[in-house]
Amino acid sequence: MSEQVTFICLTPIKNEAWILDRFLQCASTWADHIIVADQQSDDGSRAIACSYDKVTLINNDTPAYDEAARQKLLIDAARALPCPGKRILLALDADEMLTANWMKSEDWQELKRQQPGTVLRFRWANVTPQIKEGWISGHWIPFGFVDDGSAHEGEKIHSPRIPVPSDAPTFDSEDIRVLHYQYANWERMKSKQRWYQCYEVLEHPEKRPVTIFRQYHHMDAAIKDATRFPDTYFDGYAAQGIDMATVASKSHYYWDEELVRLFVDHGVDPFRKVNVWEKDWDALRKHLCVDGQTIRDPRGPLERAVHRWLADTQKKHDTLPVRGLQKLLQLFGW
Repeated sequence: MSEQVTFICLTPIKNEAWILDRFLQCASTWADHIIVADQQSDDGSRAIACSYDKVTLINNDTPAYDEAARQKLLIDAARALPCPGKRILLALDADEMLTANWMKSEDWQELKRQQPGTVLRFRWANVTPQIKEGWISGHWIPFGFVDDGSAHEGEKIHSPRIPVPSDAPTFDSEDIRVLHYQYANWERMKSKQRWYQCYEVLEHPEKRPVTIFRQYHHMDAAIKDATRFPDTYFDGYAAQGIDMATVASKSHYYWDEELVRLFVDHGVDPFRKVNVWEKDWDALRKHLCVDGQTIRDPRGPLERAVHRWLADTQKKHDTLPVRGLQKLLQLFGW
């Protein structure tokens, strides 16, 4: 008789109504429990989450952005569930779904056989606005953990989502991917990346502006190499009536609102070397009725020229000539 296995999905949310229904429909096909930690959503996300029987909704009362805190909250809640047998934790954001071929994949059966303490790794299948197209990430990401009670050591930003002990064995799925819908809503994604860049300026002032640019504009080069994904990535869900193609859009997103307040509080000069100025921030400030000085693009001709050059060279940023010029720019504070 095979050992009982319980799959628990761990998901943090903050204003994810644009995709949460799709995510929960997909996750419900494989998860026995879905734990959703909500950080003060005001867009209907909580009501969507509560409409699913498998969902346990918990509150993330941390006011600031802190991935480590929300991950601990989710992992602790998963471990508190009265589940017999082996527990497999899969930590997915609301814009991430396992490719539908998990339903027939031998990899799914194989990961169920992994021993406690094993880290489960997948690659992103990054979905473009064309939905059926995208690119596969070049690196493995630890999304899952066969739970053995190991402590989780998280970071405030870009943290591993589950425990990753230094000596842990890994299982890498060559067949199942994680459909990453972040890029399917391009402007929403850009809004988030703008916020990340400004967060880096404040939290990591030692980080070079060129490094920040390259990190948060990689998708501009990657999308140019997008190819069609196998239909099996989507068909199993579509056969169950799950809409995998529709993506809603808005005029602005909550990260934009956060940046307006950040610019008002800190001024714009600290952010002159990050490329976040394509949006009319003062028009948004007025729309949101935020008091403060006019928000103007602080860049001069030099900063604009460097940003244009960085954008033009994003696809070949690893070449020797580009790297050489980047080193030169660093001597001038870039």
